[in-house]
Amino acid sequence: MSEPLNTRKTRKSAFMERLLDGVEVEWKTVNEIFHVKNGYTPSKKNKEFWTNGTVPWFRMEDIRTNGRILSDSIQHVSELSIKGGKYFPANSIIIATSATIGEHALITVPYLSNQRFTNLSLKDEFKEILTPKFLFYYCFKLDDWCRNNTTIGNFAGVDMVGFKKFPIPIPPLSVQKEIVRILDTFTELTAELTAELTARKKQYAYYRDELLSFESTKDTKSTKNVEWERLGDVITLKRGRRLVRSQLEETGTFAVYQNAMTPLGYYHESNVKAYTTFVICAGAAGEIGFSNVEYWAADDVHYCLTPDSINDKFLYYYLLTQKHKILSQVRRASIPRLSKSVIEKLDFPIPPLEEQQRIVTILDKFDTLTASISEGLPKEIALRKKQYEYYRELLLTFPRHEG
Repeated sequence: MSEPLNTRKTRKSAFMERLLDGVEVEWKTVNEIFHVKNGYTPSKKNKEFWTNGTVPWFRMEDIRTNGRILSDSIQHVSELSIKGGKYFPANSIIIATSATIGEHALITVPYLSNQRFTNLSLKDEFKEILTPKFLFYYCFKLDDWCRNNTTIGNFAGVDMVGFKKFPIPIPPLSVQKEIVRILDTFTELTAELTAELTARKKQYAYYRDELLSFESTKDTKSTKNVEWERLGDVITLKRGRRLVRSQLEETGTFAVYQNAMTPLGYYHESNVKAYTTFVICAGAAGEIGFSNVEYWAADDVHYCLTPDSINDKFLYYYLLTQKHKILSQVRRASIPRLSKSVIEKLDFPIPPLEEQQRIVTILDKFDTLTASISEGLPKEIALRKKQYEYYRELLLTFPRHEG
């Protein structure tokens, strides 16, 4: 049973009161604390701006690729491109106020950014009483406000009048440092778990490829009790059947796969048995899935029917080792497409069934550790993120005294 809302609010209030120890928190607006300036893109027509660049120039891609605390950018521009010769200073915050709204990062070096970001540079009079890392964490609240306060027009943007009035607390420096210490600990733990998961995935891919890298010769088509055949000669590859959107339900018994690895919806019938491999042939063309329950394959899905001599999960794991070949044959257009023949022409190894099962058992253990949503490291990371978000909300909810 979940905790009552009033109880949670009381607990948060009590926690912050103990942390503040009777000290009242001053509040100032974004506009009072920061220099608020738009980013910009230097003219692409001037090649000097984009040649031998040394100045970091940040875009949303930097946050997506390298995280929220950044000391360098993917792209650089020359010093000639700097308007008025002025960088945005180190320890400023970039926050997306148009396009992908409500994402932010702390930049630890002098820099420039594109026009999708509003740049928040701390005014001199606040540098002794506010720490950049505390402001970075508090900007998660500003992110939420931005996502909920967009203007309507041809291009989504944040209500900048309200943005500049957004209130920022100024607790004692000792409190700021303690909040940063706690949240940094959660962040570091999550980063360590994520790094371990990445390493395990690489290990899994290595062992998967090793276990499934059977050698064949063109002369015998057989090596160490492994027979090689064209995949289309030993399995039946069938295309799913289209459903119109009005036939789909939000919840139901059988997931409907169409042009992505996540279900498009649900249907009251299935057209594919459990424990079947499928390949997306449009949209996310070339992506490979496996379902251990019955499902409905729509017309942008090829699903595999296997004979008794082939373990369905063995087929799935082998196709994963061939994914780069499959993706290389996807026809790139407004809607990417994959021909059925690309899969059918793949060379496919057929070791004895007991060997197929042995390989599947080994790879299932790795798969559980690295990919399961209910077991292994992903579950631990998800729990840590929830815990982090809970404490972030708790530690950044300050009392406000009116008057």
